[in-house]
Amino acid sequence: MKKIKIGVLREEKKPVDKRVPLTPLVCSELIKSYPNISIVVQPSDIRCYSNEEYTSFGIPLQEDLSDCDVLMGVKEVPVEKLIPNKTYFFFAHIIKKQAHNQKLMKALIDKKITMIDYETLTDKNHNRIIGFGRYAGIVGAYNAIRGYGLKYDLFRLKPAYQCRDKSEMEEELKRIKLPNIKIVMTGSGRVANGVIETLSVLHIRRVTPEEFLMTNYREPVYTQLTPRDYVERKDDHNFDLNDFFQHPEHFVSKFPPYTKHADIYISAHYWDPRAPKMFTLEDVQAPDFKISVIADITCDINGSIPTTIRASSVENPFYGFNIHTLQEDLPFKKDCILVMAVDNLPTELPRDASDGFARDLQERVLPHLLGEDPDRIIERATICKDGKLTPAFEYLSDYAYA
Repeated sequence: MKKIKIGVLREEKKPVDKRVPLTPLVCSELIKSYPNISIVVQPSDIRCYSNEEYTSFGIPLQEDLSDCDVLMGVKEVPVEKLIPNKTYFFFAHIIKKQAHNQKLMKALIDKKITMIDYETLTDKNHNRIIGFGRYAGIVGAYNAIRGYGLKYDLFRLKPAYQCRDKSEMEEELKRIKLPNIKIVMTGSGRVANGVIETLSVLHIRRVTPEEFLMTNYREPVYTQLTPRDYVERKDDHNFDLNDFFQHPEHFVSKFPPYTKHADIYISAHYWDPRAPKMFTLEDVQAPDFKISVIADITCDINGSIPTTIRASSVENPFYGFNIHTLQEDLPFKKDCILVMAVDNLPTELPRDASDGFARDLQERVLPHLLGEDPDRIIERATICKDGKLTPAFEYLSDYAYA
């Protein structure tokens, strides 16, 4: 059986990210399960698991990873750090032809790297099998509640990134009491499930979309909208999920009525640029637009949420969107919607998020890399190899070879 050496990369993209793809415990378990592999870790002073935690599990530190076969990180690897002819796993952010990463795409081709993006790892039914989405939802919902408390001076929650872990964050939530506000969320995947996890800590009652629009409550409530609830076909008002995925440009938004009833909006849905925006800037200026806090976990700049005009940071997660000028303003100003648009939310709970991600890698991905791969999971996820795009990703040709 072929020997494989895996190197865990130090995160070097700015702003720094404390997450890891493989935790010390998972590394040690992998070595026991697969006698043909070895794992080394590039030293780092910023990752959520210390160098000493790795060495205490018998995982050696190694600065130069050029003798590794497979290199695993979280965020994009700086172009100048890429080692030619290696297999890389990280979130590359290139499959949508992101302009800011075109240089990275070209370098992957030029250096004949085998690139496997975590985002492209899917099962035989083409469902994604790994990601940090759950923790994006967990932290995004927490930030929404925290922002509402700050905006109306009701309570002050410790920032999630200052909590040691998810348990401490949940203890923070348990000490507050919300007024009878209404929360609307969009989405039905991992991110949305993470949002629901956080809202359940507060024991917020869930109601149907119809009840949300028709009923007044004496307690805080939330409703979850799936695509069927927030879009419809322009011509006949019908809905078919496959049709929406294939031709989102044929649909219009049904979301505006919720802007008249919700106090907080948490966006946790995937958005295709061809799809309609959830609401318009004209809606924002309407006198009955009620939403005062928007937590845009999807964080598509100028995307489905028109008030998301830039990403915010972990340390400064909030900014204001002035409903009169339609420009950025101070976050807690009276005539401003409070916007939370942090684009790397899982890094606020890096240990919990890394542990869940590493377990998924261990159970759902690495067996296909280190052994048999009858479902072609690794092959399907490979964007480029030997200096060429693979057939499934040839649509990137103008982006990769330009």
